[in-house]
Amino acid sequence: MTEHQRIHPVVVQDVEAPLSPPPPPPPPPPTTTRPLLPQVTLRSEKCNPARNQVPLGHLITARPPPLTPPKSGNCLCKCFCWTLSLLILLLIIVGATAGILYLVFQPKIPKYSVDDLRISDLTLNFDLSLYARFNVKITAENPNKKIGIYYEKGSHLSVWYKNTNLCQGSIPRFYQGHQNKTTFNVVLTGQNQYGRTLLDAMQEQQQTGRIPLDLKIDVPVSIKLGKLKLNKVHIMGTCMLIVDNLSTNSLISIKASTCNFGLKL
Repeated sequence: MTEHQRIHPVVVQDVEAPLSPPPPPPPPPPTTTRPLLPQVTLRSEKCNPARNQVPLGHLITARPPPLTPPKSGNCLCKCFCWTLSLLILLLIIVGATAGILYLVFQPKIPKYSVDDLRISDLTLNFDLSLYARFNVKITAENPNKKIGIYYEKGSHLSVWYKNTNLCQGSIPRFYQGHQNKTTFNVVLTGQNQYGRTLLDAMQEQQQTGRIPLDLKIDVPVSIKLGKLKLNKVHIMGTCMLIVDNLSTNSLISIKASTCNFGLKL
């Protein structure tokens, strides 16, 4: 028995025929885009969670912290307040101390009086300058019961006639105790270049029998409170005198005397 031969058909492609393009590739399957950030839900015990949801695709940006003011101004203000408070406290302490001392010691200004006035020399020189020499007797009274007075170096006394300085001198140094009266003699000398004019004016005033003279006093003193000696202060004042004449080496009558004194720190 003869074998049957199998015949397979062969497709013969025409060489001259143009090549057909390959079929297009199948479209890719549809893809779904997802947001870069997942949905964020803010939860709170008091707030509704549905209201605090952030929409998809939105970035959460944090607010920058508030700018704090520089601390230099606060330090300067605190320093000024502390300084002012300390000054006020110091003033209160000083005022309270001064008030207590005043109530305890009850200070009073010393009293002064001119007891006697003599002119030992009143001469017109060849150069027409006037030389004057006065002897003044002064009484100083300390009326304080608990305060002593040290009369220090550097005092200044002067006699004036109508704003013209005639002579000057100083008080000796001494200590004056409580409720004490001290009398001392002071020699005042001086020279004025307008002697002729000044002497004529005083002689004309002498005819009235009332010649005004001013005794100006500036005395540095130290106050003693118990055993404590305070710093120097100045007792300053003026005694306005009315005398009857300016005759040399004779008793001069003081018709009126008014003295006013005060303290200068």
